[in-house]
Amino acid sequence: MLKLSIQEIVSKIENEEVFHAVSEDYSFTIKLDAYVHYACSAIHNGNQFRKELWNNCLHSEYDRWYEEDPETKNMIISHPIVIAGCDSRFEYDLNRPSEEAVFETAWGKQLWKEPLAESEKEKSLLKHANFYKVVNALISKLEEKFGVCIVYDIHSYNWQRWDREVPTWNLGTTNIDIEKYGDMIEEWRRTLTSIKFPNDIKQTAAINNTFFGKGNFLKYITKNFKNTLVLATEIAKVYCDEYKQIIYPEVVTAVEQQLQTLLPKHADEFYKKFKT
Repeated sequence: MLKLSIQEIVSKIENEEVFHAVSEDYSFTIKLDAYVHYACSAIHNGNQFRKELWNNCLHSEYDRWYEEDPETKNMIISHPIVIAGCDSRFEYDLNRPSEEAVFETAWGKQLWKEPLAESEKEKSLLKHANFYKVVNALISKLEEKFGVCIVYDIHSYNWQRWDREVPTWNLGTTNIDIEKYGDMIEEWRRTLTSIKFPNDIKQTAAINNTFFGKGNFLKYITKNFKNTLVLATEIAKVYCDEYKQIIYPEVVTAVEQQLQTLLPKHADEFYKKFKT
C-alpha cells in the first residue's frame, strides 16, 4: 500500500493505474485492483479519532464504536474497487454534507465539553472535502470508461435498539430513480436474502424499513452522475454483540465470502441492462 496525496490519488485514477493507497493524512483508503463497472464503499468503517479531540469529547470510545460501522470494509474487501473511511464519524461524518459533517451533538447527547475551535473544524472538513474529490474522480472515470456504474454503499445499524422486529438487511432508496432502477433494487434485496449466516441468525431483507437512503454519499453521487446507481445497504449488527463490543468474525467472513460471487453477479446484470 502506498501513502499518497489527494492529487496523486486523483492522477492515478485519471491515468487508470491500479494501486492500493492510504491518503497522506490517513483519513481513508482506496484499492483499485482493476477498473470495472462497480465499486464498493465503507465510509463509516473507521474509528480513528484525533488525539487533540480526546479530552474535549464527552462520548466514550464505546459510545463512538456503537454508532460506527465496524467490519463493513472487511465484508467487501475482496472486490476490485473499495474506498473506506479510516476516521470516526464523531470527528466528521462523510455521510453528511460539509455544513453538517462536524457534530455538536450526537445521538441526543452533547459531543464536546467546549465548542470546537474553527481551526479544529477546518482540519476535519478538509478531510471531508478531499474524500469527495477522490469520489468524484473515481466515478467520473468509471462512467467515462463503462458508460454506467453501480456503487454498493455498505453500512451497519444497531438492531437491538429498535422496539419492533427489523430486517437483517435494509436498502434505503428514497433518493433513487425507482422508475429506472426499481428492478435492480428488488433484485439486490432478493440477493441479500440468499446470504446464509452461521449461528442460526435470522435472514430477512427489506426496503426503507429502518433507514431510507438519505445519506450525503448517495445524494452526492446521484446528483453529480446521471448514470450511476448507489445502493445504500445496511446490515443489522448481527455480526457482533452491540453491548459487549465483541465482533463475531465467523459471521463477517460468511458475509464476505458469499458477496464475492453474489455482488459481482448483480453488478454484471446491472451493466448488461444499462450499458447502452
